[in-house]
Amino acid sequence: MTNKEWPLWEVFIRAKQGLNHKHVGSLHAADQTMAIENARDVYTRRMEGVSIWVVESKYIHANEPSEQDALFDPANDKVYRHPTFYILPEELNHM
Repeated sequence: MTNKEWPLWEVFIRAKQGLNHKHVGSLHAADQTMAIENARDVYTRRMEGVSIWVVESKYIHANEPSEQDALFDPANDKVYRHPTFYILPEELNHM
């Protein structure tokens, strides 16, 4: 298998102070072990992360931008799903 045949992997890193993983980029690798090692070398050179996720790109599915209105409009009429009217204690920093 040549480098051109290696699958594309999406890389997600969780920062030291972070609560969630964030997409940081993509890379080609022969397998998941190589993808994690390459992601560590490329995206956490300055000790930015505490956790790495790699997902082969072919397993990520997304909606089409043209479908945005039909997909997200039904949520607009359910105000109880939007926590804008809740009063949160000051101790909650991650909301």
